[in-house]
Amino acid sequence: MRLRTPIRGLRLHRPRSPTRARAAATPPMRVSDLILAVLGVSMLGGLALMAACSLTTGT
Repeated sequence: MRLRTPIRGLRLHRPRSPTRARAAATPPMRVSDLILAVLGVSMLGGLALMAACSLTTGT
């Protein structure tokens, strides 16, 4: 049984240097985005809680 030879031209992945990785990083999260995310999650949780209560009480 013959082993497959590696494909030429492919290189191993090397992590980016810290300066290039920092330049390509996403901007920091704003407080307003965090507040909107928390409000969205709490509203979904409240909706799920209301649905569970209405299913258990039968109304």
